[in-house]
Amino acid sequence: MVPDAAKRNFFYGVNFELGYELPRFSSTPWGLEIRPIIGVRNTEWEFIVNPIVDLSFGSAGEADFAPALRLARNLGEDRFIGIEYYADFGKIGDFLPAEQQSQQLFAVTDFKVNTVDVELGAGYGLTSGSDRFVVKAILGYAFPVSGKSGDCNSPNTQLGLGTPARSMQEPWGTK
Repeated sequence: MVPDAAKRNFFYGVNFELGYELPRFSSTPWGLEIRPIIGVRNTEWEFIVNPIVDLSFGSAGEADFAPALRLARNLGEDRFIGIEYYADFGKIGDFLPAEQQSQQLFAVTDFKVNTVDVELGAGYGLTSGSDRFVVKAILGYAFPVSGKSGDCNSPNTQLGLGTPARSMQEPWGTK
């Protein structure tokens, strides 16, 4: 993330995630997610865009485009409500037909319970290629970093899913 992202109105960064799935669950067990993070915020609202590219490796590997968006209202005291949109358009250069794409809209809330970050959401699939109804719960904890002044669990230094209630390693990548 850009330095001091939590204090900026415009912020950006990139997150890389290397993953492995057992072959019985995926024809391409190794994958890499490249998640650019671009956001704007003020004291009341935040808007974050993640133009994600998912790379899978092996003979059946490909590059998929799976964008995500977030619009959230800051309720103060590390509390947010908002909507999130997740999509998977399919292979770059050969997108799936619209009805086969995964497109889901979530109502979400983020808050903090002591030092634990909580995000809860309920999502609905917008296409026949989507899961019809999904619930999600994400719990996070930012471990203190030695040598840094202040507590990394302080709301003024948190970075995460667009809220101070999320760590820098979370999906949206910033507050």
